[in-house]
Amino acid sequence: MKPRIALLPMAGLAAGFASLVVAQAPQRPPTFEVGIEVINLNVSVTDLQNRYVTDLTDRDFAVFEDGVRQELSLFTHENLPISLELMIDVSASMDEKLPVAQAAATRFIKTLRPQDLAAVVQFNDRATVLQDFTSDQGLLEAAIKRTRASGPTAMYNALYVALKDLGKQKKAGELRRRAIVLLSDGEDTASLADDDQVIDLAKKTEINVYAISLRTNRTTDRERLAFSQAAHFLTAMAQETGGQVHFPNSLSELDSVYDRIAEELRTLYSIGYVSSNKRKDGKWRRIVVRIPARENLLIRHRLGYYAPPSV
Repeated sequence: MKPRIALLPMAGLAAGFASLVVAQAPQRPPTFEVGIEVINLNVSVTDLQNRYVTDLTDRDFAVFEDGVRQELSLFTHENLPISLELMIDVSASMDEKLPVAQAAATRFIKTLRPQDLAAVVQFNDRATVLQDFTSDQGLLEAAIKRTRASGPTAMYNALYVALKDLGKQKKAGELRRRAIVLLSDGEDTASLADDDQVIDLAKKTEINVYAISLRTNRTTDRERLAFSQAAHFLTAMAQETGGQVHFPNSLSELDSVYDRIAEELRTLYSIGYVSSNKRKDGKWRRIVVRIPARENLLIRHRLGYYAPPSV
């Protein structure tokens, strides 16, 4: 599988907007008129003990596009509203695991706030939206409880559809974190889409993908290879969208994994800049974020985006 990553220019910014949006800004997230394209990044910063670092300011960050430093147009560390799609593998192999998975997902949903939106999707050989985007936790929890295990796994198809659906939730000028949280215990066995197509679509969105890959007792070489391929895909997807993949060793770890994802979504830094490269050539542009004054910090974000094509 080819390496993948990406990011599309995010919502616009009003022409002439010069001042930074900082964490001390109003509690409501800032919004921008459609105008100049802004490249937006959700940045996770942790120390070597895997603790989130939350005391940084805009002056601590240096952002480079293809090696050229960019001037920040937006910076906030507010607890921004979230839109997320909760995806649960309900293929036959999940049958015995599903009650624990349901309980952990329900607990995760309870971390959402009134301003957050979530949808619940189950997938086996097809993806089924059990609950469309809502802030009503009762509806979300009821949807999770309706998940039922059967059939093969079409994970690529399900992710492709989820990326499309969550992409439609984006509103011009709205500053909102968008994420997919996916739980699966195996490899894709039934998709029409392939891994390249899914990651290519992810490279054209601004959606962080967080994956939870449940380990199972693999006994044959073929099963071990299939699980390895699935793990590789999920790892690439998470890395290249700025998310993360988790490999819990047992179902008992699911609560802590979901807690970790919920904490990250609340502690991300949102950074935006207007690219100094004005060429509309449709080419891939690599992004690197650094924190020069602080050593031994681990920084995670989307790794780049495609420039707009020429008209």
